[in-house]
Amino acid sequence: MPHLTVHLPENRLTGKEPMLVAALTDAIVDVYGEWARDLVSVRLVGVPAGRFAQGGKAVDTNASVILGVRAGVFERPDAARITARLGAGLTDAIARVAGEDLRPGTMVELVASPPERTFVGGAVAM
Repeated sequence: MPHLTVHLPENRLTGKEPMLVAALTDAIVDVYGEWARDLVSVRLVGVPAGRFAQGGKAVDTNASVILGVRAGVFERPDAARITARLGAGLTDAIARVAGEDLRPGTMVELVASPPERTFVGGAVAM
């Protein structure tokens, strides 16, 4: 189950939530296929002004995307292509909805979870 946590400056997020959720979901579906749409979980976190910093200075042009994926994605023969598409697609979604000037400051992290360490509703997610 792909799950995303996205941190954006609050002033870049407010009012754009539905468009951003749709764009991020579409980015995942573009890589995994339509079967994944109902499994994509998105959490948007607005960061108040002055609480996003780069180089010791407050900025409003950074975004952070953490995508939890199954560890097996990194063992596939096409892992480099898949992960590159995820990073580019999620960055494109952020830039398209929240502003192109966010592109250079958008960081996408793919965090791997072995199947036995992912739980939904208190049970191991298969």
